[in-house]
Amino acid sequence: MTSINAFLLLGGLLLFISVLASTLSARLGLPLLLLFLFVGMLAGEEGVGRIAFHDFSTAMLVGQLALAVILLDGGLRTRIETFRVALWPAAVLATWGVIGTALLLGLFATWLLDVHWSLALLLAAIVGSTDAAAVFSLLRNSGVRLNDRVKATLEIESGANDPMAILLVTVMVEVLLQPEAASAGRFLLLLVMQMGLGALAGVLGGWVLARLLARLRLAEGLYALLIVSGGLMIFSATNAIDGSGFLAIYLAGLIVGNRRCHATEHVLRVMDGLAWLAQAGMFLILGLLVTPSHLLDNAGHALAMALFLMLVARPLAVWLGLLPFHFARNEVAYISWVGLRGAVPIVLAIYPVMMGVPNSILLFDVAFAVVLVSLLVQGATVPMAARLFGVVVPPRDEPVDRLEVWVGETAALELLEYRVAAGSRAEGRQPDELLKEEGGDAVRCVAVVKQGKLVGHIAGVRLAPGDSVWLAAPDELAERLAKAFAAGGAGNELTPHAGFFGEFVVDPHCPAGELAAAYGFELREEEAGLPLAVMFRQRLARPPVVGDKISLGAFLLTVKEMDHGGRITQMGLKCPAPQRLF
Repeated sequence: MTSINAFLLLGGLLLFISVLASTLSARLGLPLLLLFLFVGMLAGEEGVGRIAFHDFSTAMLVGQLALAVILLDGGLRTRIETFRVALWPAAVLATWGVIGTALLLGLFATWLLDVHWSLALLLAAIVGSTDAAAVFSLLRNSGVRLNDRVKATLEIESGANDPMAILLVTVMVEVLLQPEAASAGRFLLLLVMQMGLGALAGVLGGWVLARLLARLRLAEGLYALLIVSGGLMIFSATNAIDGSGFLAIYLAGLIVGNRRCHATEHVLRVMDGLAWLAQAGMFLILGLLVTPSHLLDNAGHALAMALFLMLVARPLAVWLGLLPFHFARNEVAYISWVGLRGAVPIVLAIYPVMMGVPNSILLFDVAFAVVLVSLLVQGATVPMAARLFGVVVPPRDEPVDRLEVWVGETAALELLEYRVAAGSRAEGRQPDELLKEEGGDAVRCVAVVKQGKLVGHIAGVRLAPGDSVWLAAPDELAERLAKAFAAGGAGNELTPHAGFFGEFVVDPHCPAGELAAAYGFELREEEAGLPLAVMFRQRLARPPVVGDKISLGAFLLTVKEMDHGGRITQMGLKCPAPQRLF
């Protein structure tokens, strides 16, 4: 009992310290995952905790379990609409991107480390894939809004590239231990089985879980437990039949998250905490596992490999992979930079150690050091690089909070909270009067909170800055309503983001020739009769997202709003700056 209590005390203490230190992480601009890793290292045998932990099997178990939970949570929060603009580019990066990165890095490692090409290629395969935990966490907590094409490509790639990395590592271990069994045919067979069985199991398992979630009536806390346990069953069963459990559990989460029902919000609230626990526990264990002095022994080689990976191998593989999809150069550059390495390479590096591959400890130490450099350099610069490469779009006008109240099997009441800002259209207005203008009969004011107190009678109340207003409204009106409560809403609607979208709002259905005649820019003859949205798509040559721009002479036409079906609903026109006469 004493040892059990000591273990529980130690585990709780490490997690407690890591969570409290998260405020320091935010102030320093460092990724929170890196902080968990450092706490684990400090508690290790060469840190202040002096804990000798060398159990690679336990670390592998914890890593696999944690990654499964993280991928499930990532799938639950990924909207199916993102696949409209990023499915095929992300699929190419999840396959060719891993292979191309591994080949280039393997050649470099063969020369740098002066080892056999098979061992160097194994090391390159271990660090060749991006990490879902790092990408999901850093992108969603970066404080900037990326354009949908870039964000979706990075998230889908990180969620889907693990099968290729695992496959490459498995094949290279076979080449080293059983070279007679390795062949191109076996590689292709494993690839088809991993991807095919993983996709099939994920889709079928996700459909079953979604149906169960919609039909069962359970205590609120049990819905998330149902999804987690079902997801882990899908993950392990798929691995048992030589499919990709990681791909299967990500797709299962995707299907469950996009078939919303009365239990979805309960699941998402609990899964958020489980995902953070999985990330913290995994990085703490991996931090305990490493020996810092070994990292210092290989620091030079690891730094050289990390720099080659970040500046040469990843960018070249991404550029070649995205070439057919007409991504802008700044988008390619940012996707190349945010090739974040995290727990996946470290977990993959454990596999050769457990299989008894010669020099496997060297592989583990170098892979760990590469991950540290990636999190420290790339992870800490995610927001800054987004602004530098110009892939940031202005934040959406959104509610402060939202709640779903399910009133039937398929019907839900959406409750949206807004806060009245000084200078907004809502200031000084009565709620019913304002809402009739903004949403008609589709919107109802449910509650008004003034100075922390609920107002008993809404009729006749005048809204003041700082008031909170709860509305029952459809989700498609959420952004429009937010503009009525936002600062500056009483003036020009485009004023807050006119520098990005342009000074004027134009109708995407307007014939392009009419706009050209009004503002004096030239169009090709065949474009004059086309609606602006159609002309824009033809020139862009890729599915548009909010923030995409094309030049019309000295003018810029920008996508300002889109609906869930991928149709452009509003565009902004930016005029050239007036020339100075003197």
